[in-house]
Amino acid sequence: MLLNELHRLYLRELATLERELDLYPDDASVWTILPGMPNSAGTLFLHLAGSVQHFFGAVLGQTGYVRNREAEFGRRDVTREELHRELMGARNGLTAAFHRLTEDDLEQMFPVRFADVDLSSRLTLLQFLSHLAYHLGQIDYHRRVVTQSTASAGALDPVELVKRPAT
Repeated sequence: MLLNELHRLYLRELATLERELDLYPDDASVWTILPGMPNSAGTLFLHLAGSVQHFFGAVLGQTGYVRNREAEFGRRDVTREELHRELMGARNGLTAAFHRLTEDDLEQMFPVRFADVDLSSRLTLLQFLSHLAYHLGQIDYHRRVVTQSTASAGALDPVELVKRPAT
């Protein structure tokens, strides 16, 4: 049960990221650096896509993805088209992971240690979801300031989320 709910929430967040990206008027605006914000939205898109492809795709889904975390924070002027491809890779890695995971796996230790601490997969997946939502909020704020638009990316409400099956 929890596994299916987590999968749906992750899919919702990735879909919202894709809609956020579509709300930028051009490639350059994604890379605008705002005072007081250390990262552009482009950097955050790359970081989230890389993180999901690594931890879900490579670690849990065994996709063979090789992460380059340094490039996530170092690449610039990547087109929105390329960012969409990265987000699609994240979706594919996520799907690979959730097709392999079982409810019993949630109580096992996550295969990667963080800060030299063993954490259950359940806690780690909840932490990753929080990390994804945190950066999604930063992207939303960035987009609204850069575009001077209060348009919503339309994150699904919980009632709609229950209606849609995870894919």
